[in-house]
Amino acid sequence: MYKKNTLTYSFILTILVLFLVNTTAQKPLNSNHSTHDSIVKFAESFVGKPYLYGGCTQKGFDCSGFVYFVYKCFDIEVPRSSADYWTFGNEVAAENCQKGDIILFTGTNYDHSVVGHVGIIISNQGEPIRFIHSSSSKKHRGVTITDYASSSYPKRYMGIRRVS
Repeated sequence: MYKKNTLTYSFILTILVLFLVNTTAQKPLNSNHSTHDSIVKFAESFVGKPYLYGGCTQKGFDCSGFVYFVYKCFDIEVPRSSADYWTFGNEVAAENCQKGDIILFTGTNYDHSVVGHVGIIISNQGEPIRFIHSSSSKKHRGVTITDYASSSYPKRYMGIRRVS
């Protein structure tokens, strides 16, 4: 019975995602707050999915694979590689970031000034920054939500980009 209910839930979730994609995909990201909300809600539906190096499917995600997958479902093109975000979109100051912006970090080696990790901002402008990402950390492995200020990420911060 549990397996049948899980399959039914998965089917309903798939139909809902297809509906959201078809009703919001044609709208530019930076002109419609409901699109931002839809992207964030969709991304949040994957919390707990496993980290998978090179992954960009529901079986598992690496950080850029997760961002790529989420935006692809809304017909929005973003880079597949985290390093490519450095020159992508428009730079945004942290105090002006909003839902749907991409936050950039170095990889785990803080000394390398190359983007090695990315996530999607899920907080509204003016709120403390929270982001969703696929983490390879043993402590928070997989798709997770992180409060920026209370994490180790400020040491790795490189910037925020707005998808245009």
